[in-house]
Amino acid sequence: MWAPEGAGRGTTTTRLAGLRSGTHGGARQLMRRHFIIGQELIRHPLRPGLVNTDMNAHGHNHDGDHEDHDHPGMEDDVKLSDRARRLLAIEDLLVEKGVVRRDDVQRLMDMAEARSPVDGAKVVARAWVDPEYKRRLLEEPEAALAELGYPLIGGSKLAVLENTEKVHHLVVCTLCSCYPGSLLGLPPDWYKSFAYRSRAVIDPRGVMREFGLKIGDDVEVRVMDSTADLRYLVLPLRPKGTGHLSEEDLVPLVTRDSMIGVGVPKAPSVR
Repeated sequence: MWAPEGAGRGTTTTRLAGLRSGTHGGARQLMRRHFIIGQELIRHPLRPGLVNTDMNAHGHNHDGDHEDHDHPGMEDDVKLSDRARRLLAIEDLLVEKGVVRRDDVQRLMDMAEARSPVDGAKVVARAWVDPEYKRRLLEEPEAALAELGYPLIGGSKLAVLENTEKVHHLVVCTLCSCYPGSLLGLPPDWYKSFAYRSRAVIDPRGVMREFGLKIGDDVEVRVMDSTADLRYLVLPLRPKGTGHLSEEDLVPLVTRDSMIGVGVPKAPSVR
């Protein structure tokens, strides 16, 4: 039902077919914009009836001229799908109502794009080798992240969940796709799917098995539901046999899936 980390990356353009025609890079721009605008709508919901289904409402024609502004990555000579036009119309409405500024959307997109699971892995590796930093990370994550140069973006809070021999955490967003983007970048497709969002709550062990992770019956599984105001990052167990490894050597062992809870870190290579 879902692909483990790294699988299916070559099908991104296929999954986005229908969103817009044009280049793969343009489709990624739309995907990122969709994520950012969606998060703003959750944090600042508009009253029913404010969103006009006429895509040319508010004096904006997203298939033609942009007299007052443009949307980076959305070239005028490329025809936009109805879904893309609707997304841009909602963005225009958020700007018109003063919820966001035009440059805020692009800024947040750029910040999210600049982050990747490697950034989260660096935080995890530091916590593995530095008990005092680990304590700060669990108790005051925002300050601890700032120490490593990772400010939280988008106004949401972050809680760090420590996996132990007796407790395993699984992160989901049952509403949409709330995700610790400040550290991991944009969420994978499967994280946003209805299948994952529903089954992670109903059958978390079954979901983890589909990712190749089997949790023992003696381990408590806690499913944590992210929101627009509070995101979760899993601090996975340090793999056994890594006591001799440096912080730098530990970073490649930390996977994105292990920081969501559907996987565990990689085992160290045998030399």
